[in-house]
Amino acid sequence: MQQFVVSIVIPAYNEEKTIGNVISETILAMDGLGVPYEIIVVDDGSTDETKMIASRYKAMVLSNGRNRGKGYALRKGFKHAQGDVIVTMDADGSHKPKEISDLINPLFNGVDITAGSRFLGHGKQSITKLNRFGNFMFNTTITVLTGKRVTDSQSGFRAFKREVLESFNLESLGYSIETEITVKGLKNGFVFQEKPITCEKRKYDVSKLRTFADGKKILKTILKSKFV
Repeated sequence: MQQFVVSIVIPAYNEEKTIGNVISETILAMDGLGVPYEIIVVDDGSTDETKMIASRYKAMVLSNGRNRGKGYALRKGFKHAQGDVIVTMDADGSHKPKEISDLINPLFNGVDITAGSRFLGHGKQSITKLNRFGNFMFNTTITVLTGKRVTDSQSGFRAFKREVLESFNLESLGYSIETEITVKGLKNGFVFQEKPITCEKRKYDVSKLRTFADGKKILKTILKSKFV
């Protein structure tokens, strides 16, 4: 694997029960790859011990001060990232850091954006029927508008080259950030590829995603990113 620096950006909101394990597994995975890396945790105004726990590990911990949204948190992390390659993953323990290499490798074979897909391969996936339907509708809309088949537009486990972020401005504050990166990336001619990932059901609390409210914002982002 070529020598490069990887920045792993992890947005976190009230994930005190999982953030420590996520960081430690990420460190283990990246140490195993043997490449320079940094871990950036963006605490999105947590009211629990998320920020304190994250600070115990080898990670840069940023704070939004108050809850601003996943998109805002990721954009803050991107501004501080020094890597040639940026990886994003969730803080709830649903993603497997050991699969980071699967997302990074295609970037050295002509791919610019790699997105983990819960619907490829035979790995575990955890998604409600309602969210599965919503995801399908978003995927279909993106496919029709861009001509590129997308199976999991809402996946938060991704890797992309730094130049992708530098080529356009991101505006999303919430969960539509992944959609915005996908559509704007395709619109700007970047090569997009999906890879199968394992997605575990979160063990604690419930998802912060508001199905209908956030779904409306995601659809609006798809249309705006394509035509504006």
